[in-house]
Amino acid sequence: MWAGGSWTPKLALDLEGGTQIILAPQLADGESVTQEQLDQAVSIIRQRVDASGVSEAEINTQGGQNVVVAIPGELDDQTRARIESSAKLELRPVLLADVATNQSIDPSASAQPTDAASDLATTPTAVPTDGSDPSWITPALQDQFDTFDCASIDSSGANAAPADEPLVTCDSGRTIKYLLGPVEVSGENITDATNGMVTTQTGASTGQWAVNIVFDDQGTKDFATVSQRLFALNGQTPRDQFAFVLDGAVLSAPQMNGVITDGRPQITGSFTQESSKALADQLKFGALPISFTVQSSDTISATLGTSQLEAGLIAGLIGLILVVIYTLFQYRALGTVTIASLVIVGVITYLTITILSWREGYRLSLAGIAGLIVAIGFTADSFIVYFERVRDELRDGRPLVGAVEAGWKRAFRTILASKGVNLLAAVVLFVLAVGSVRGFAFTLGITTVIDVIVVILFTHPMLQLLAQTRFFSSGNPWSGLDPNALGAVYRGRAEFRKPVAVPATKVASSAKEAQKRQTIAERKAAQVDATVGASEGKES
Repeated sequence: MWAGGSWTPKLALDLEGGTQIILAPQLADGESVTQEQLDQAVSIIRQRVDASGVSEAEINTQGGQNVVVAIPGELDDQTRARIESSAKLELRPVLLADVATNQSIDPSASAQPTDAASDLATTPTAVPTDGSDPSWITPALQDQFDTFDCASIDSSGANAAPADEPLVTCDSGRTIKYLLGPVEVSGENITDATNGMVTTQTGASTGQWAVNIVFDDQGTKDFATVSQRLFALNGQTPRDQFAFVLDGAVLSAPQMNGVITDGRPQITGSFTQESSKALADQLKFGALPISFTVQSSDTISATLGTSQLEAGLIAGLIGLILVVIYTLFQYRALGTVTIASLVIVGVITYLTITILSWREGYRLSLAGIAGLIVAIGFTADSFIVYFERVRDELRDGRPLVGAVEAGWKRAFRTILASKGVNLLAAVVLFVLAVGSVRGFAFTLGITTVIDVIVVILFTHPMLQLLAQTRFFSSGNPWSGLDPNALGAVYRGRAEFRKPVAVPATKVASSAKEAQKRQTIAERKAAQVDATVGASEGKES
């Protein structure tokens, strides 16, 4: 359960380094790669990497030819397979096979054993009429099939073969040799792919993992046509088989046991849970427009390093100290509530980032640290809004307990509006941006949510408790909630009372303090009252 856990979050590429893989396009003679194809490949590979739980990856094009993928930290085998496999899926009919297969496709997506043979049962025609027509098998192609060595499949260029011509290849295990017809359904027509256990018609699990595919309208139409033809050839093995070809290798070549018109076939084979999910993710996010080969795979060092990390942490510490100094100066003992709330927000945020790093593969970048530093000011702002609302209620003559409750009702609406805007900005930035900018948006959004939770569950209840203590309820000058210092004009339930006689020095100090804390509107109103009073004095 705790395997791989750590008390520190994982770091991103700019702070820790990682692995860089350069993918070069593999093209047939005379073909060239376009920028549009490269951009599409970058988008698909980025989706695959994100689906594997790796964050803060950098995926870009290089020199108008290659795709460069930089992954932070140590690269696991499954993520490497997602990146290096181009997942160019093609569905081709089987013309010849040199050994028996044991997969099948039927409308209920259940696999049934069947015998296979490599003999053709029909007489070739001059011109092929469909993908299963044996007229595709010319003497030259037959000779190529007979002499083909499965060990040489990687160098044969099978993954870059033309879609409108037959293909000689093998299965992914290099044990079965196939001669396939032209491509009749493209992997680009796949809209969704998931992995799951194969079940029987009664709902019982067979213990076999499979990949469930969903085609779009065009793919559904094409596959229905193919399945109808192959079902009519049922028993004429191997021409009743349909091969799922991934990167030039046959992933599975099941027989067609029925007509599939709903566009939901199922791939079965020697899958494990991990391999079926990896393939489903690749197919779900689309087949790459071209095939790629790994040109190089190297370990790279951090682009910024620990010095930049230390600088970011120092900047955050300085910001936190300044906030603490300000709150203690402005709110005196009440500032300790702000400090305690900031500590709780910091602990919860750190634990959240660490757990996400452990369970979801999140990595903290320098941009993410910047988001955490900015969040210190946003978090303190919530407490300031709350405290000022409480002070306003004290100025209006409410007792401290009532001021806390009335101030909370007014402050909570303001806090929700402010944090709602912050969260919306973080979400929009996360959705529209890529790379390290998303790290900034993510940490900003996380701290915004945590801020609201802490204000509701800690700051407000803590102030309710403090309001009942003698130190705060008596209006001690060091409490930060002294009604006299705040310029309160009456006490009790909206009942005006004459102020209690106090020493002249204290009155002057309180009046000066209250004057400093007046709003602009209050100062203008005071100036108007003074002008009117002076005018009336002259007239009298």
